[in-house]
Amino acid sequence: MTAGHFDAVVIGGGSAGYAAARTLTSGGAKTAVLEGGREVGGLCILRGCMPTKALLHAAELRQAIRHAEEWGITTGEVKVDVAQLFARKDALIAEFAGYRRRQLETGKAAFIRADARFIDPRTLALGDGRQLTADHFVIATGSVIAPPPPGTGLDQVAQLTSDDALALSRIPASMIVLGGGAVAVEFAQFFSRFGAQVTLVQRGPHLLRDVDEDVARELENALRREGIVIHTGTRLLGAEDLGDRRRVRFEKAGEALVVEAEVLFNGLGRTPATAGLGLAAAGVATTAGRIVTDLRQRTSAPHIYAAGDCCGPHEIVHIAIQQGELAAKNILRPAAPAEMEYRLLTTVVFTDPAVAQTGLTEKSARARGVDFLSAIYPFNDHGKSMILGAKDGFVKLLADRRTGELLGAGCVGPQGGELIHEITAALAKRMTAAELAAMPHYHPTLAEIWTYPAEELAEKIAA
Repeated sequence: MTAGHFDAVVIGGGSAGYAAARTLTSGGAKTAVLEGGREVGGLCILRGCMPTKALLHAAELRQAIRHAEEWGITTGEVKVDVAQLFARKDALIAEFAGYRRRQLETGKAAFIRADARFIDPRTLALGDGRQLTADHFVIATGSVIAPPPPGTGLDQVAQLTSDDALALSRIPASMIVLGGGAVAVEFAQFFSRFGAQVTLVQRGPHLLRDVDEDVARELENALRREGIVIHTGTRLLGAEDLGDRRRVRFEKAGEALVVEAEVLFNGLGRTPATAGLGLAAAGVATTAGRIVTDLRQRTSAPHIYAAGDCCGPHEIVHIAIQQGELAAKNILRPAAPAEMEYRLLTTVVFTDPAVAQTGLTEKSARARGVDFLSAIYPFNDHGKSMILGAKDGFVKLLADRRTGELLGAGCVGPQGGELIHEITAALAKRMTAAELAAMPHYHPTLAEIWTYPAEELAEKIAA
């Protein structure tokens, strides 16, 4: 039994898949979208960006209310209705997911709710028994929670993941968070601000391994001041269930340590959702489950493309969308292929203070042998941030030592995810530090803080 033949089939209805399908149908390609998940919307909408940022916003509200007395505003005891908190989050996500589902159901592409696996390079077997063929494919199946590392006993211990933590009915009294990436630190701060005693255990020497160490240390200091206990540079030795508590054993600086808590949160990351796709039958190469692609998003099978978390290299939703669109355009216009370009890579971690970066970091600039200058300016000496009581952190600019062209920026501080986009725009136009310093900035605003490191760099380069 066949489901028909298509110009292109997109496997996955998340952000990357939807972007690819929309682009393909706009270009006139007969397209089908396959979605085998119980829900429609993809990681970002259902269990990633949107629900976590909704919860973090609630945590920021609670934190602001608790500190209102500094301004003579007395509120009394701040109480939290956890059921209502999560219901508000669920209502928002239902709205976002419902909109995406309607887009897929009423769009120009055929929307098929079924699992799929390749049985040869141009044929998919669907979970409902039908088969489907196509000239081209875009794989956009996203990612799933990574299994616990072997030999640690974690697979025998009750634990929360980022998926589970979005559906709790109460805030636990204490929590151990394993991991130091964006998911781990965001959830650690959320639970801490709602009353849990949080201990975070990270293998690497600092949190957020892809940011510069001074940025990571600033965040670590802020989280510690809020009461989160942070252990970095550790080696996990084991974990056990103790009835209603969890125990984690680890080594730090040669010393064996033990921590216990009511809940263990596994924030050790995600892995590409490629198992069961039959990629070998299609001739699609993988590395540790990750689909190998070139900058055109082509896999080792030239008629098959991939986009988003299933191929990486960056698990960021706007990158996934760009990859999906680019893959579709290259299917539509093979004679004039385009390539992904990551010069303007921008990342944000939605902690408080927020962490954001764009372009090169000092770490990546050194690795590439780039000759650069950097300059930093702190938020605790900046008028608007002082008014807001947001004194943690700083902004940093990198510029080419010879030409003054801006190369990258980092921000750890208030509204970092919003502030970083000014520098992304400056990088896009290849502005120099002097040009950014000369650009008018309204006072008092958070954004004007960028002018201070820009002025310092401009003076050094002109000297």
